[in-house]
Amino acid sequence: MGKRREKKQLFNNLTKKQKKHLKEFGEQHPFHDKVDVTVGPSRVTELPGSPEHSSEGSDEDSEPEGASAYQTLLSSLTAAPDEDTEEEEDDDGSDDDSVSDEEGDGQLQGEDEGAESEVDEQPDDVNTAELGGDEDPDDTAEEFTDKEHESKFSLESNCLESDATPQGPRTQSASSQDPFMQHLYTELDEEDIKKASAPGSRSTAQLKWQRLGNLLLSNSLETYSSVTRGHAPCEGLLHKPLSTTWPKVNRPFVHADEQQTFTALQQELFSLMATYKDVYFPESSVLADGPQVRALYCLHVLNHVLKANSLVLANNAHLRDCRAKLEEDERRDQGLTRPKVLILVPFRDGALRVVQTFISLLEATDKKMDVSNKKRFKDEFGSGPSDRPPSRSRPDDYHATFSGNVDDHFRIGVAILQKSMRLYAPFYSSDIIIASPLGLRTLLGVEGDVKRDFDFLSSIELLILDQADIFLMQNWEHVLHIMRHLNLQPLDPHGVDFSRVRMWNLSNAAQCYRQTLIFSSIQEPQINAILTKSCHNYRGQVAVKNLPRVGSICQVVVPLPHVFQRFKTDSFADQDARFQFFVDKVLPQYRDAVMSHTLIYVPSYFDYVRLRNFLRKEEIGFAPVCEYSKKSDVSRARHFFQNGVKPFLLFTERFHFFRRHSIKGVRNLIFYALPSYPHFYSEVCNMLSAPSSGQEATWTCTTLYSRYDVQRLASVTGAERAAQMLQSQKTVHLFVTGGEEAL
Repeated sequence: MGKRREKKQLFNNLTKKQKKHLKEFGEQHPFHDKVDVTVGPSRVTELPGSPEHSSEGSDEDSEPEGASAYQTLLSSLTAAPDEDTEEEEDDDGSDDDSVSDEEGDGQLQGEDEGAESEVDEQPDDVNTAELGGDEDPDDTAEEFTDKEHESKFSLESNCLESDATPQGPRTQSASSQDPFMQHLYTELDEEDIKKASAPGSRSTAQLKWQRLGNLLLSNSLETYSSVTRGHAPCEGLLHKPLSTTWPKVNRPFVHADEQQTFTALQQELFSLMATYKDVYFPESSVLADGPQVRALYCLHVLNHVLKANSLVLANNAHLRDCRAKLEEDERRDQGLTRPKVLILVPFRDGALRVVQTFISLLEATDKKMDVSNKKRFKDEFGSGPSDRPPSRSRPDDYHATFSGNVDDHFRIGVAILQKSMRLYAPFYSSDIIIASPLGLRTLLGVEGDVKRDFDFLSSIELLILDQADIFLMQNWEHVLHIMRHLNLQPLDPHGVDFSRVRMWNLSNAAQCYRQTLIFSSIQEPQINAILTKSCHNYRGQVAVKNLPRVGSICQVVVPLPHVFQRFKTDSFADQDARFQFFVDKVLPQYRDAVMSHTLIYVPSYFDYVRLRNFLRKEEIGFAPVCEYSKKSDVSRARHFFQNGVKPFLLFTERFHFFRRHSIKGVRNLIFYALPSYPHFYSEVCNMLSAPSSGQEATWTCTTLYSRYDVQRLASVTGAERAAQMLQSQKTVHLFVTGGEEAL
C-alpha cells in the first residue's frame, strides 16, 4: 500500500504535460528525469545533430492526442523553430477552447450592453444574452478532431461497395452532360480568372420568365452568358436516391391533380441552380414560397454532395486497382479541405428544418437512414414550450418566423455517405456546415486572436444564405466577415492528399468556382452588394428584379394623410443630408405642443443613436425604445408617451421586428427613412387610434426619401407612383388613405 500511495503522489505532482507524455509513451520524458549527482562524475558524449529536430524543439513539442504518424511528420516540418513554450502548453490543454469561446461570447455581450452609450459602436445581435448558454466547453475541440467513427465517415479510407453502382461519371471531363462535371472540371486560364474576379467587367442582360418574372443576368465571360428556362429536371441530373425520394418530400407543395414533381417556381429556380450560376431570389417569404425554396436548395445541396462523394469513392476503388496492378494514375477530385457546402440560417429552427429535409431526401421508403447523434440534435435544436411566441396578437409573419427555437448562436457539421449521416461531425470531416452568422463569426475570430480557424472554409463550392433579410435585423457585419474568409488558402495541410486536389484549388481560384444562392423576402442594396462585390462565379449571376405594382400603403385602413418629402443627396451612404433635412425642415413642424404624441420610426440603429444624442442635447422630451432596451424601460417609455409626458417616441425598426408591440397614443408619424419591410409601413400606420370622435382630423404622417430609395419607395407606394415621385420636379407628394377617394 505504501508503494501505491507513493506512486500516486508522484503522479499527482506531475504537470499536465508530463502526465500526457506518461500516458502516451509509458514513461516520463528524459528531460524530466531526476539525476542523482552523487552517483559519480558525469560523462559527456557528443552525438551527431539531426537536421529535422533541434534539441530545444524536442523538449517542448508535443502532438495532439490521437494524431497519425503522417500528421506528426507534417507538424514537425511546419512548426516554427522559435515557438513560445507558454503558447504550446496552452495548446495542449483541453480546457482552453472553452475558455476562448466564453471570453468571445462575453465580449459580444458586453458590446450589446453598452451599445446605446456609443455613437460609433456596431450593434450586435438581439439575442446575445443566450450566446454562451447552450455551448459545451468541449464543442470547439470536437469541431476539429475526429475521435470516433473516423474510418466510417472518412472518404479517403472508403470505396464503393461491390454491389453498389457508381453515381455520376468516372471520367473527369468537361464534355460530360452533367452540369456538375462541366462546372468543376472546366479549366480557366489566368486571363479568365482575372475577368471573373473583376466586378467592373461584367456585362448585363435582361430576361422575363413566366414565374420568376424579370431576371437580370450579369457575366464576366461571354461563353457562359446564356441561360435556358427549363422544366422538371431529367432523371440524369439527380443522384439516384434523390430522384425516388424527392416526389414524396415535395408532395405538400404540388397540387394533387398535377403530375409534376416540381412546382412552376421550383422548375425555373432549379434550371438556374443546375447551371451553377449565382442566384438571388428576393421573394422567399416565410408565409409564401420560403418552405418550397428550402426544399429545393436542400435537393441541390445533396445532389452536389452525393455526386462529389461518389466520384471520390469511385476513384478510391480505381486507384486501389491501379496500385494492385502496379500502375500509376491521377484523379483530382477534391479540394484542400473536405467541407463543400456552407448554409447560413438565422435561427436554430431553420437548421432543424434543413436537416430534417436532408433526412427525408436520403431515407428511402423501405430502408431506415442511419443518423448518428440524432437525439442530441433534436434536444439542442428542437423547440419547447418556452420557444413559442407570445400568445398576444401578432401578425402571421411574426408567428412563422419566431415559432421555433430562435437561438442565433450555433454551428454544426454534417457528414454524408451513401447510407449514413453523421450530425456534429468535426468540421474537417464534414461535407456540409450549417451555422448562423454569429455562431461562425465567434469561431473565425479576428486578426490577433490566439485561437482562430477558418481553413475549413477554403474549399466551399456552394454557399447558401437563407432568410438573408433577417441577417440585416441581427448583425450584417457578421455576414461580411464570413464572406471575407471564404475560399482563402489554408494555413495548414490538414492531412490532405495533394495528388487528389483539383488544380484550381491549388492555384487559389476557388472563389471563381463557388456558387452562391441568396434567398430573402425583400430586395435590399446591402444584400445585392454581396453578389456584386463578394461573388466571382465565372458562370455568372442571375438576380430576380420585380417591382411591386401595389404598395403596402394600400393596406393602411385608418384615415391618414401621407406626406412624402424628397431631399437631395449625392450617394446612398450619405446620411448627413438626411439628418440635416430632418433637423432643419421636419422637426420644427412637430415641436409645437399641438403636434405631440409623435412617433419617429428609424430603420438604422446608427441613425437612432445620432437622433437620440441630438434630442438630448436640444433638451427635447422624448422616450427612446430600441432592440437593446429592457422590458421595464420599454414599459416606462410606452406609458410616458401614451400619457403625453414625453411628446416624442424614438422607435427602431429592429425593435419592431423582434417585439411587434402595438404602441398606443400615436397621433403623428415620422418615418425618418422608409422601412426595410414594406408591410411595416402599414403596420405602424394602423397603430393610430382616436380616443374620441373627430380626433383623426389632426393625424399626420411624414416620410423622408431620396432618389436612392427606389426599391423601398416602390414597395410602399407602388412602382408607377414611385416613378412619378422620383421624376417629378416637386419634392412633396401627398396621399390620403381610409376614405372613399383615397389614393
